[in-house]
Amino acid sequence: MASIGKRPDGQWRARYRDAAGKEHARHFRRKVDAQAWLDQVTTAVGSGNYVDPATAKLTVDAWCDRWIEGYGTRKPGTVRSAKVHIKHIKAGFAGRKLSAVKPSDVKSWTVALSQTLAPSTVYAVYRRLAQIMADAVHDGIIPRSPCGRRTSPGQARQRPYVATTEQVWGLYDAMPEHLRPAVLLGAFVGLRVAEAAALRVSDVDFMRGIVKPEIQYPAEPLKSDASRTPVPIPQELALELSAAVQRWGGSTLVTDPIGRPSSPWAIERAVRANRATVKGLPPGFRYHDLRHYFASLLIAAGLDVKVVQTRLRHASAVTTLNTYGHMFPDKDESARAAVAAALAARADSVRTQGVVTAL
Repeated sequence: MASIGKRPDGQWRARYRDAAGKEHARHFRRKVDAQAWLDQVTTAVGSGNYVDPATAKLTVDAWCDRWIEGYGTRKPGTVRSAKVHIKHIKAGFAGRKLSAVKPSDVKSWTVALSQTLAPSTVYAVYRRLAQIMADAVHDGIIPRSPCGRRTSPGQARQRPYVATTEQVWGLYDAMPEHLRPAVLLGAFVGLRVAEAAALRVSDVDFMRGIVKPEIQYPAEPLKSDASRTPVPIPQELALELSAAVQRWGGSTLVTDPIGRPSSPWAIERAVRANRATVKGLPPGFRYHDLRHYFASLLIAAGLDVKVVQTRLRHASAVTTLNTYGHMFPDKDESARAAVAAALAARADSVRTQGVVTAL
């Protein structure tokens, strides 16, 4: 309901009630201005673009702070990641009203981020902003999100570096002895660095040859059921891991020099410190690239995508194909062979029918 009335002081008072029944009013010197404002507001209400004047002043900083409070029920690692992203968001939109951020502003911000951050990081931070803006729309704080297909920086997909077997063993030999089990767990079990650092002796069935990841550093549950899929290992690897347990006597497979649990940072530092000693390894080689080597072993052995997905503990085969699809051999030739076989079968059928008819 909306109305305009003249006050005793000569000003015109325009007022309306929003969908929640709350009354809003503004005063104007001219009736035509009051009517124009009221028309604008009622049109916004009717089109679904209405924003409460009280929340229209909310800044990006303030909304991010309110948003992360409601995000605190997630796992600690997930919350830490969100807080890192929010630092970049606040730095780019400091003091800006949430309702004043335009798609062009988002595009300029992502371009600025790309000057100092890797493409994958820029995409992750942008996706966080899109999530925060979408929740602001859901709460009725802004009518629409400035993030969309046109503003997305695109997700960088680089083909993973795959080390040779010689390079893997070269890195293994170069690593400190107490961290060598981490190389085995990455290259031959496919564990991520946080999973390798947290893998407990009790998570390995040495007799049956099964690794059962349950937690990630620092003692947090794994993110998905797929990540907890047991991984079978050969007897030779079980013996290597068992020997490491006997040597260092810790509660985890990967330890520091005196048998205490190691950390992902200690493992990554050791990889970076020793990768230059291995011929052919690129300067950016990371522990996670050992997981890519594991995938390449499975694919080279002729295992199909569903088996590779299970061994890598991916939640979906789509992830496996997006990352390693180029490694599966002879895709083009196999397709040609399949079509050629169908054509050959048709030709044989036609020839056979022709012979029968002639007889």
